[in-house]
Amino acid sequence: MMNHDKPRVLVLDGMWNKTLAVVRSLGSKGFFVAVGEKTRFATSLFSKYCNRRIIYPSPVEKSGEFLKWLENELKQYRYDVVIPTELSTQKLLTDHLQRFSAYCKIPFANSELCMKLQDKAVLMEFARLKGVDIPRTYIVHDLADLEEVIEKIDFPAVIKPRASSGSRGIVYVKNKSEFKCSYESVHMNYPFPIIQEFIPKGGGALGVGLLLNNTSDVRASFVYRRLREYPVEGGPSTLRESIKRDDVRIIAENLLKDLKWTGVAHVEFVIDPRDLKPRLLEVNPRFWGSLSLAIEAGVDFPYLLYQLAVKGDIDPVHDYRTGVMCRFVLPGDLLHFIHNPDRFRLKPGFFNITIKDDVFSLKDPLPFLGRISSIFSFISNREMRAIIRR
Repeated sequence: MMNHDKPRVLVLDGMWNKTLAVVRSLGSKGFFVAVGEKTRFATSLFSKYCNRRIIYPSPVEKSGEFLKWLENELKQYRYDVVIPTELSTQKLLTDHLQRFSAYCKIPFANSELCMKLQDKAVLMEFARLKGVDIPRTYIVHDLADLEEVIEKIDFPAVIKPRASSGSRGIVYVKNKSEFKCSYESVHMNYPFPIIQEFIPKGGGALGVGLLLNNTSDVRASFVYRRLREYPVEGGPSTLRESIKRDDVRIIAENLLKDLKWTGVAHVEFVIDPRDLKPRLLEVNPRFWGSLSLAIEAGVDFPYLLYQLAVKGDIDPVHDYRTGVMCRFVLPGDLLHFIHNPDRFRLKPGFFNITIKDDVFSLKDPLPFLGRISSIFSFISNREMRAIIRR
């Protein structure tokens, strides 16, 4: 039977590292944490901080069944807050906010605004109008216009889906001769992707995590630098370091304020080595993959989000430790090591065991086995296999 004297949170999308960061953050503070996922082979379900383990219908493939399950779960267990970590689940909850708001807090921005941010074409145009530096961007609305667009592009260039996560669907095009075929190939799976100039390597990539209250005032901020990624040429970070960088923080804060944002968001920049200016790449309207680094450095976004939800507002948190590193060894940093021709000259080295891992922890070791077991989900579950194919 649930202990109703404890704060109660339902955390969804238990597969991912960011979800494990949420579970460990709240569970270590004495919360009753229930964790759900569509498969039992999910990393967070193995955590000692998980008090209730739930296998629910797929929010993507069986959304009606999922919503019915969720309503019954909220009625029976009286959670204070529900925290989804994947955008598809988050959107489903915010689309049906009136249905669930009588039972708990769902402290996320409305789905219409989320989709606006998720669409890179819409975001880039909004940022450009606000004076934010972005890579040169071309938006195609009709395939018949491709020939005209090709003449405007300086190669190499990057083709990006308007809405995707990680490196899925991104194609680097070296010259004009291969552009049209590459664009049409991406278009088949991600209609009308955007085209952007290729920003040369050497400047580095930065991320900004933010939490805003209901009046779009910033209540927490955190900046980090990507040190390694997979794919090596550009993808989700596998090693990162906390830093202070006020210029990108202020750009990110002002952008989200202008959008009248509320809740958590993650803003990505690349530093152009040609002029050392930060250029906006994307905004993720949800928790981000390297969340554990922010918590380790001293900005506990999951706990702050909970406090914001139940109290209505909180004191700002902007101070944290710099120089803190976290990484995602399996499979992320291992794949980087395998595919990087300079693998034995990496700094810090791959075999440096002093760097904290997103999953492995002596205080909570079983999620590491959960991460390994999750391979069965990617083999047996059609929806998970689709993620790999994308």
